[in-house]
Amino acid sequence: MNEPISSTMAPVTEEAQTETTSGGVRWGTILVWGGVIALLAVLGWGLLNATATRPEAGASAPDFQMQFFDGYEWQNMPAGGLEDMRGNVVVLNFWASWCVECHLEAELLENAWRQYKDQGVVFVGVAYVDADAKSLAYMQDYDITYPNGPDRASTISDDYRITGVPETFFIDQEGTISRVVIGPVSANVLHGEIAQLLSN
Repeated sequence: MNEPISSTMAPVTEEAQTETTSGGVRWGTILVWGGVIALLAVLGWGLLNATATRPEAGASAPDFQMQFFDGYEWQNMPAGGLEDMRGNVVVLNFWASWCVECHLEAELLENAWRQYKDQGVVFVGVAYVDADAKSLAYMQDYDITYPNGPDRASTISDDYRITGVPETFFIDQEGTISRVVIGPVSANVLHGEIAQLLSN
């Protein structure tokens, strides 16, 4: 008759069970609180961005750097920023090929660029979260020649706190915003604002 095999494992004591349980609870609590803190941080960041002031007339225009689309440049520069254009009147236009209202002002902006480009006025187009191929097709359709570049991650758009497209910011020679137009810009406003800034 075989002898019963004796177990070499020590029985789990109540103390050990309590330790395991409290360790599990401790790690679980840390993970839960970590998640709560992370969620609060994200919500706080979103609230901060939502309540941040958008740049309006009289405020300094946020600087930016952008790589222009191939074939679109300013003074033989394939990339540039607002600081590079200091001393010029800047017409900064946010648009997208999928934006119906942007098509209403495209020809007007291009014609104004051709009229003022040798008078110290720079037009800059920012393609807001648009596919490059569609942006380029849009520009070809309207024979747009002024510098344009993509804002795929909406970095520039976020800095300017745009509410949609199109939006146009008129910026004076010192880098101060003189006017913001939400929606398609009219010929009267476009020419009037440029003339006023050039006369300063």
